Amino acid sequence: MKRRDLLKLGASIATVPAAGLSQQHEHSTATANQIASGGISAGDWKPELFDDHENQTLIALADLIIPATDTPRAKAALVNRHMDHILAAAGEDEKTRFREGLWWIDGHAMRKYGKPFTGCTTAEQTAILQTLDEGKDPDTAPGHQFFPWLKGMTAQVYYSTEIGFQELNKGERVPTTFACPHPEHP
Repeated sequence: MKRRDLLKLGASIATVPAAGLSQQHEHSTATANQIASGGISAGDWKPELFDDHENQTLIALADLIIPATDTPRAKAALVNRHMDHILAAAGEDEKTRFREGLWWIDGHAMRKYGKPFTGCTTAEQTAILQTLDEGKDPDTAPGHQFFPWLKGMTAQVYYSTEIGFQELNKGERVPTTFACPHPEHP
């Protein structure tokens, strides 16, 4: 895509909310802002796309991809909520492919350990993800194809949250304000 086309697309997207073409956008923006601020408590929040089991599977997967170390884990950054919100607004093909990926991982856990992914021990869950990451077993090809998407989206969402930004900004590489220090330039 050429730069000019990208700018046109950006401008057209920016005008949609201003034109009032979609009340869904207002709901989505409000929901995104509430998620970002943590304004929806765990008891009040309901996934827009995922069912409870899919949501719990996503939380477990995201926490294995970005575990708690000296930084908060993916669950603390509400990665599952952001991913649910993003995918709820996605096209049907993308929604279906992502959910099928979650279902495939769950089915693989059932075949291998006799229980759903969320019922597996951390060691069993980690072994599943290592198998998918390596992609050596042809029987795990569907999971291996899904796993990079899951990892990439988890990282993108995590580092787009305030928690992730703070992690990226360790050492204060990015200024907290962009104001000019001169009093004559407010």
